[in-house]
Amino acid sequence: MVDFKVVVGDVKTGRSHKVTVSGHHANSLVGKNIGEVVDGIFVGLPGYKLKITGGSDGNGIPMRKDLPGNKRRKILLSDGLGFHEVYPGERRRKAIRGSAISNEIVQINMSVAEYGPKPIDEILVPPKAEEK
Repeated sequence: MVDFKVVVGDVKTGRSHKVTVSGHHANSLVGKNIGEVVDGIFVGLPGYKLKITGGSDGNGIPMRKDLPGNKRRKILLSDGLGFHEVYPGERRRKAIRGSAISNEIVQINMSVAEYGPKPIDEILVPPKAEEK
């Protein structure tokens, strides 16, 4: 079974929430690409639409939207996601993962595309127990 840590970014409030997804909901995310809009029921947010914005594997290798597939590849980068140049014009070969979600992905980043009837804080954040 696949387990994902999904970070849902709320663009209205600027807060992000970490949700663990496992079981058949996690299996339904396998094969999706960066930029696709998925139903929020996979993450426990019924009525919401979430856009996949990125992710990383167990070694911290980031996913990149412009690289098709789900394999890890070493590509020559000049600037952008996965590499930031130290001096102008620097290029370096770095390991980058493709844009498709696979079993090796550990973290998936998502942002809210359409909001549901209830606020995210009400659904994901458990209520605090009253102190005596």
